[in-house]
Amino acid sequence: MRLGPGLLVTAAFIGPGTITSASIAGANFGFTLIWTLLFSVVATILLQSMAARLGVATGLDLAQALRTHIQTPLFKKIAAFLVISAIGVGSAAYEAGNLSGASMGLIEIFPQVNTQIWTPLIAVFSAFLLYSGKHKVVESALILLVILMSLVFISTLVMAAPPIMKVLEGFIPSIPKDSMTTVLALIGTTIVPYNLFLHSGVLAAQHNKHSDKATTIKQTNLDTGLSITLGGVITLAILSTASVAFYGTETGKISAANMAMQLEPLLGNAAHYFFAIGLFAAGLTSAITAPLAGAYAVCGMLGWSNNMSNNRFKLVAVIILVFGATVASLGLDPVAVIIFAQAANGLLLPIVTTYLVWLVNQEAVMGDYTNSRFVNLLALPALILIFSLSGYKLISLLIH
Repeated sequence: MRLGPGLLVTAAFIGPGTITSASIAGANFGFTLIWTLLFSVVATILLQSMAARLGVATGLDLAQALRTHIQTPLFKKIAAFLVISAIGVGSAAYEAGNLSGASMGLIEIFPQVNTQIWTPLIAVFSAFLLYSGKHKVVESALILLVILMSLVFISTLVMAAPPIMKVLEGFIPSIPKDSMTTVLALIGTTIVPYNLFLHSGVLAAQHNKHSDKATTIKQTNLDTGLSITLGGVITLAILSTASVAFYGTETGKISAANMAMQLEPLLGNAAHYFFAIGLFAAGLTSAITAPLAGAYAVCGMLGWSNNMSNNRFKLVAVIILVFGATVASLGLDPVAVIIFAQAANGLLLPIVTTYLVWLVNQEAVMGDYTNSRFVNLLALPALILIFSLSGYKLISLLIH
């Protein structure tokens, strides 16, 4: 089988936000929140496999499917507004953090170089990949970066040598005092709505009417399961390493920025560079996939082509990238835009996931490739989780 589209999802959700959330979880709560990773990885595999199957079976990405199958004009306009706000604007807002994270890694590796050059350079490299319009080139670059991330964080985990029994105990569900925000952050950085658009978009664009759909779907399911599990292992490695290094110590505020520096007493100078390389790879992968996902979502809802070589598609992706690069380079505060995007995401995620589950159960749409009863049964806890997460996020935004 050929690994590929699933690894793009891994590349998208392992970014600076995941590194920060997993670091904080390990530093503040030890191994007790590992069960959260397991739950969110299983839920992500279920939802992403549905989105991927939709792309293969219909030749439509999720945005195109929304546009095609929502019949009421008012609902279609509301859906378009939510998708473009949450995915398009959201991708642009989060892009600043992705570029800053990648730059942070390079600053740690090359402290003698002018720190202000890295963000523009990374943005130009990302823009070159995206504007090339060559799917295989983008996919190959992202796969190499995911492999690099895997080697870095898993090697760091091996060097940290966490106690196996403690790690296994973390799979038993528990919610320590004051951990709910961290639990939701871990889940929220794994189950990412724009990945549903990205995954379905990539597979719909690769759709071949003459290929054997059953074989392609089997390969896609395996690719999705292995790729997202790998992402879960990377997140587990970050959480476990932070737990060994910081849990039970007076470390102050833990973040991706100071984690590499504070790992030195535990793992030596090599870990400092290891973590910096991992942070760079995580930031760069997300910096490439966020504009890609935003372009699939926006173009699909506007009825434009989802082909990466299409000029409108490339323009949307580059606009998202330029916005993020501007915010990151000028040190502007993207908080207002991020809050708006989070609110839109909070509304969009339960709507889109419910609609996705409904859509892949329609024989008229999916033919012989509808959900089985077993898959629907497994999806129910994931949907409950998503509604709870979105409700909590919206309430938090209203309170603040």
